[in-house]
Parts: sequence; structure tokens; C-alpha cells
Amino acid sequence: MTLTLSSRRAARPFFRAVTSLFQRPPRLQIAALCYRVMADPGPDGKRCEVLMVTSRGTGRWILPKGWPIMTRKGHKTAEIEAFEEAGVNGKAGKKPFASFQSHKGFRGGFAVPTDVLVYLVEVTGETQDYPELGQRERKWMPIEDAVKIASEPGIARVLSRFNSEMANILASR
Repeated sequence: MTLTLSSRRAARPFFRAVTSLFQRPPRLQIAALCYRVMADPGPDGKRCEVLMVTSRGTGRWILPKGWPIMTRKGHKTAEIEAFEEAGVNGKAGKKPFASFQSHKGFRGGFAVPTDVLVYLVEVTGETQDYPELGQRERKWMPIEDAVKIASEPGIARVLSRFNSEMANILASR
């Protein structure tokens, strides 16, 4: 059977649709890099800590993150994720601090590529009752320690950049 030029043109939308099922662009997630500045008896007088949480399925150390909420701006989604996954309240910067590429795993070993936008969230308070309490571990730590335990290279890179920038900010205070 020979396809004519017009029948090949008619088949293109079908093939594009089928191909798009297998070649999806990366999905987007929003992450919250939660931090607090604390008084420190050391020479600088201040130190910065970041909050890491474990993933529900594998217990990997990650940043709180989730899918965008279409009725909210990115920075507001970051604040919501920080509360739901880690029980912290805070103020997120309106612009993303960084981004990295990751994979979102699902049951059965299926994973989809994701682009993650990271918003800085300065934590103003913690609660002992939040939606994912008991499903994750949360831990405050120095940025250097968080870099070491981060389960994804992208998170480690973002934390390293934050560490450099925060060192400059604390030195100027």
C-alpha cells in the first residue's frame, strides 16, 4: 500500500499525538528551601539552618516539594508545601531562588522527569500538628550537613549555592 502525499499529511496529527504520549516534557514541581537564622555563640554571632524532610516512600532526604497549585502563585505553593510536609510557617520569596532537574517516582517503579523550582522560605514558626505528621521525618541542620545528606545532586547544588550566598548575607549583618 502506498500513501499519497495528502494521506501522509492527514496522518501527521495522529503520529504527533501518539509520539507525545511517550515524549512528555518534564513536569513541574515547587520546592521550599526552608531556613532560619539563629543566634550563635561563635565568632560570627549568627548561623543559618535549613530544614530537610524525608520522602514518604524511600526515606530519602529532600526539600518539601509538590505539584503546582493552579490557583496559587509559585511562592504561595512553596509556603503550603512547607506547612503540609514539615509543619512550618514562613514567608517565601516571590521569585524562585534556583531550579534543578529531578524524577518523581510513582508506585511500580514508574518515574517521570520533573523540573523543580526552589523558593526560599524564611521560617517564622513551627507547629506540632500538620497534614503529613508521622509520614516524614523533619530535621533542622547546618547547611553543610544538609548538602552531605541530600539525596539528589540537584538539591545538593542548590544548598551549596544557598550556603555561599547566606555566608555573605550573615557576614554583612
